[in-house]
Amino acid sequence: MASVSDRAPAGAATVLVVDDEPYILDLLCSALRLSGFEVYSADTGRGALEAATRRRPDVMVLDVMLPDLDGFTVARRLRAAGSEVPVLFLTARDAVEDRIAGLSAGGDDYVSKPFSLEEVILRLHAILRRTRPGEDGPGRLRFADLELDAGTHLVFRAGEQIWLSATEFKLLHYLMLNAGKVVSKRQILDRVWQAEEGRADRVVETFVSQLRRKIDTGHPPLIHTVRGVGYTLRESP
Repeated sequence: MASVSDRAPAGAATVLVVDDEPYILDLLCSALRLSGFEVYSADTGRGALEAATRRRPDVMVLDVMLPDLDGFTVARRLRAAGSEVPVLFLTARDAVEDRIAGLSAGGDDYVSKPFSLEEVILRLHAILRRTRPGEDGPGRLRFADLELDAGTHLVFRAGEQIWLSATEFKLLHYLMLNAGKVVSKRQILDRVWQAEEGRADRVVETFVSQLRRKIDTGHPPLIHTVRGVGYTLRESP
């Protein structure tokens, strides 16, 4: 059985998520949707083959252990049919020979269970940067000693590289585009998450807190809270 998530913004990368564990499938689909992907799902190998053929996703997240066809077989059949869709394998088997088997079957990358959602999203963006050149568009933003390169997804503070998740990167990009202005939580939700009405402001608070720890720790703070209004990127007085 295959299904599609809530509507994503126009031009969003499409991802097919395949896993037979309902909790993991729902978790991945929700996280990827919040990160701006258009998400389809399947819970069997045959469902994955059907969805990949019909939907032609930009990338697949494919569990190896499926109830009918294993993920390696799915990947081989896709390659044999001429499909070049990139594949990120998910598996509890992390031995070197399993990784080699996955890559030999046509996989582009490999994440072992248990995994972090941040790692999956980062690896998907890395795959898409390789397979969809220019997806993020050109552009280099600078503010104080903070630098963001939209083309390479790299961020530096005082010359030191900072590793951000895909969502943290989008949040920082939005703040830098609006440097000196105060943006509300609703504006951030609409721009970064394209969120539906009623989405909790706590999502924004959590990600701003994470971003602040990575960007401002050990440096003069740049991310500031304007109580009752929102957030702003500015130099400290």
